[in-house]
Amino acid sequence: MPQHLTILTGASRGMGLAMAEQLLVNDAVLVCISRQTHTQLAEQAQRVGATLLQWPLDLADGASACAQLGQWLRQQDPATLASATLINNAGVIPPLVPLSESDPAALAQALRVGLEAPMQLTATFLGATRQWSIPRKVLNISSGLGRRAMASQAAYCAAKAGMDHFTRCVALDEALQANGAKVCSLAPGVIDTDMQRQLRSADATQFPDHGSFAGLHAQGQLTSPADAARRVLAYLARADFGKDAVGDVRG
Repeated sequence: MPQHLTILTGASRGMGLAMAEQLLVNDAVLVCISRQTHTQLAEQAQRVGATLLQWPLDLADGASACAQLGQWLRQQDPATLASATLINNAGVIPPLVPLSESDPAALAQALRVGLEAPMQLTATFLGATRQWSIPRKVLNISSGLGRRAMASQAAYCAAKAGMDHFTRCVALDEALQANGAKVCSLAPGVIDTDMQRQLRSADATQFPDHGSFAGLHAQGQLTSPADAARRVLAYLARADFGKDAVGDVRG
């Protein structure tokens, strides 16, 4: 039986880990690209009979990750696959300070992981699978902060805004292809992850929106990683996925 191939970045924790767990079913081939491997995922894959590859790579060096991904994809037989999907989920928030006080290395890492690597991986995935006749999708995990500015968040906001806009460009590219991929940059809502804890623990004098994030947690308005993953994967499975290049699970 043909299997569904998914390549997922940032799968070692939070919503990425939850998506990986939900993608591991008996007709799955899952490639996880993260800084760390995850024993729990390996055990689950063995139980359900899924194929799991975990590549411990730092996406601050996206070119190296792309070299490995491209070589691996070119070795695959698309006749054994029902579909192929890339999910760019990895991202980092640099220290929450105004841009004038930011460390250049931290800014570079945030932009490399959050914008440069997704562009590189998307290019590699689409190029290596161009002749495949099976359905192909690219899902970029964006954020409302790519569409709304926030003080002390310049790098993260810029990375997500860039992700939204490069997705729009790729959608135009793929619309010109005979079997173009469906692409979407999707905001997943506000999720109770390590990133949220980082925002809540920030210095309020440096991060003016600290109270907003603390309030969301105190009022129980954060979505669990597992629920967020279900919503995102349900959006990915929609028949009209890719109709809008930029979307939001909240409608």
